[in-house]
Amino acid sequence: MSLARVHNFAVSLDGFGTGEGTSRDAFFGHAGERLHEWMFTTRWWEEGGSAGVDDAFVRQHDPGIGAEIMGAGKFGFPGWHEDPDWKGPWGSNPPFHTPVFVLTHHKRPSIEMEGGTTFHFTDAAPADALAAAREAAGGLDVRIGGGATVIREFLQAGLVDFMHVAVVPILLGRGVRLWDGLEGLEQDFAIESVSSPSGVTHLTFNKRRG
Repeated sequence: MSLARVHNFAVSLDGFGTGEGTSRDAFFGHAGERLHEWMFTTRWWEEGGSAGVDDAFVRQHDPGIGAEIMGAGKFGFPGWHEDPDWKGPWGSNPPFHTPVFVLTHHKRPSIEMEGGTTFHFTDAAPADALAAAREAAGGLDVRIGGGATVIREFLQAGLVDFMHVAVVPILLGRGVRLWDGLEGLEQDFAIESVSSPSGVTHLTFNKRRG
């Protein structure tokens, strides 16, 4: 069976995956781009960037992925469902190039974009959404794309096989936390850590079998 994977999900030292006060002009609220600046200096992002640890991790995001599941908060700003023309913040050719299942209580018809991305809107439970995504992925893996609430729900349901979390050396103090309600999670995974000169600590979680 295909795996459910999380890649490049960044959290602050105090565990927040996004800041407070998200809006159409501030998708990560008061956090801004601080959670993701480590990506912007990699060779994957820009010519002449770093080819080190950060670059190696960020490049694992796409290979082997046949579908993505994301939350309503990743697809759009609060209230996006009231704008019938909203198609996400990525422009006409989103970077996914696969079917994408958006978990939302505000369903709408599927949207086919350039480059192979099609957004499907569903209010399915995590297990049902994963089953649909696996079917659409055609034997490839499914990426659980975030945000923090969605990843937490899939972890609570025991549905995540692999997870990469980048712990960024900032304190946000408020926002949406990843780890709440996940006490004892470490018992279900083999966990490794790698530190980067950027100050980011990369944690990988591989689900224990048997």
